Amino acid sequence: MLEREEILEIYRGYDRRSITVVTLGSHSALQILKGAQDEGFATAVICKKNRTELYRRFGVADRIIPVESYSEILSARLLGKLQRMNAVLVPHGSLIAYVGIRGIEERLRLPMIGNRGIMRWEADRRLERKWLTEAGIKMPKETSNPEEIDCLSLVKFPGARGGRGYFMVNSYQDFRRKAERLIRKGWITEDDLKKVTIQEYIPGVNMYMSYFYSPLKDEVEFFGIDRRYEANIDGLTRIPAIDQTEAYIEPSYVVVGNAPVVIRESLLPRALEMGDAVVEVSKRIAPPGMLGPFCLETMVTHNLEFIAFEISARIVAGTNPFINGSPYSYIMYGDNMSMGRRIARELRLAIEQEKDELLLT
Repeated sequence: MLEREEILEIYRGYDRRSITVVTLGSHSALQILKGAQDEGFATAVICKKNRTELYRRFGVADRIIPVESYSEILSARLLGKLQRMNAVLVPHGSLIAYVGIRGIEERLRLPMIGNRGIMRWEADRRLERKWLTEAGIKMPKETSNPEEIDCLSLVKFPGARGGRGYFMVNSYQDFRRKAERLIRKGWITEDDLKKVTIQEYIPGVNMYMSYFYSPLKDEVEFFGIDRRYEANIDGLTRIPAIDQTEAYIEPSYVVVGNAPVVIRESLLPRALEMGDAVVEVSKRIAPPGMLGPFCLETMVTHNLEFIAFEISARIVAGTNPFINGSPYSYIMYGDNMSMGRRIARELRLAIEQEKDELLLT
């Protein structure tokens, strides 16, 4: 595990008047880079060669760094180049998916906005459950042994996979049948099955609630809500049941897009309580705790109860519909406050107040 002091020593060698905000070219990069530009920072994107045209056309990156693989960010050559650029990294789900928790914890010698130590709590389902339950947040019932499945359940895999490979079951026999079919298709492996989380399926409305914890203000801001469009499960709902049965289309939960949601105002106090509780527990389990953006992924039941099934300890792609701001960020900041810009705003204010080391690990 990289010590925080080691990363801060790298940062202390930077010219803080010439910071470059850098991120991987995926996930939420457009809003991160645009937000950094709006706050006066130089920007750079590390992207696959087939994506360079995307970032050139949108004009959000002052420098485009093409790579064959995102794992190249761990190489001494690229890390040295980034450090000479006074680069500060904004992490997102693709960093976790393609670089991995161990790479982030042990080899990514680059100052990062947020707490790299808390990302393991997001990626490890057991740690995630401990975190959320200690915060007093209700979670679905989990089954550790597939042979004990006794209700409609969702089978999930660790890490930031965007729903790929998830499937629904109602018995052990159903689990084996669907798992074997997905293995034959190459969607999952036998090794994946050893790491699954089996959660009771909760009927309700999925709401992914994004927050920002400001270490400068010591306050949690409620930033916005989205719903996920998932293929092909959302498309299946448009097919009559008799046709679904006859055709048997294998359901999947791959996230393909996001849509904004506004929650009824009477539910906002509970939403704020949950965000505050998550941050308080984070300070105990992984000091210095949550820094910057995070997301609680919940279902809201007909009883108006929040049940959380995951937490993301960084910016989520569900903030992408809010590049001009969400209804909630508008109330706090007016127009054009995306989550990407909110991250950059915190960094800029922290540098001005000489408190920037509070934000970095």
